[in-house]
Amino acid sequence: MPEAGSSPRPDGGTPGRRPARFAGWLLLAAVIIIADQLTKVYFDSHLEYGQRWHLLPFFDFTLLYNPGAAFSFLADGQGWQRWLFTAIALGATGLILHLLRRNPEQPLFCASLACILGGAVGNVIDRILHGHVVDFLLFYWGDWAFPAFNVADVAITCGAILLILDELLRLRRERKGAAPDTRP
Repeated sequence: MPEAGSSPRPDGGTPGRRPARFAGWLLLAAVIIIADQLTKVYFDSHLEYGQRWHLLPFFDFTLLYNPGAAFSFLADGQGWQRWLFTAIALGATGLILHLLRRNPEQPLFCASLACILGGAVGNVIDRILHGHVVDFLLFYWGDWAFPAFNVADVAITCGAILLILDELLRLRRERKGAAPDTRP
């Protein structure tokens, strides 16, 4: 139901609900940031660097530091990569905030952006405070191990998957709506 003095928008929302929805997406990102930072502080204070707590035959908690990006990309740089990745994340943050403000009524799209935002900011906090990202989740099998990661990385990955899903669903809707009528 539209609020008094407002008119319905074509997207079904009302002008008064946009800020509330935008704030909701920011709240989701904030929850991710808090969860990420709390877990990093916990493992950084309870484990020595490189120490592993074995939980399952294929999963350990461990404490590792990553000065690079995903999969330790550019980890062997001389420190300049810290500021490059921080600048990229801050630029992405600005773009994501803009997209969230413009499209708060698109739940799947905004959930994906909020996850990416929360994860990116969580890792930027690490880069600024420590000069590296704190990782503590390690999956392995035998001698093979997936690179260690953290809650922020999980959020970014989930956000990317949701973003792809949103785009696939959008394309599907467009095809259904734009399909030419082939009946005689």
